[in-house]
Amino acid sequence: MKKHIENNSSCGAFYFMGIIGAAVYFIAQATGFWLGVLGFLKALVWPAFLVYELLKFLGV
Repeated sequence: MKKHIENNSSCGAFYFMGIIGAAVYFIAQATGFWLGVLGFLKALVWPAFLVYELLKFLGV
């Protein structure tokens, strides 16, 4: 038996736009090549930073 699951979510597009925006921001702040590479890697995991700071702010 196959299950058909529809996924009509636009969260993937939102996440992709967030990655692009974060990459532009972090790379623009970089003062060297390796800091630009680090900025790109940070852009890939920006939601983790966001959740961490939110939980820290809430005191959880």
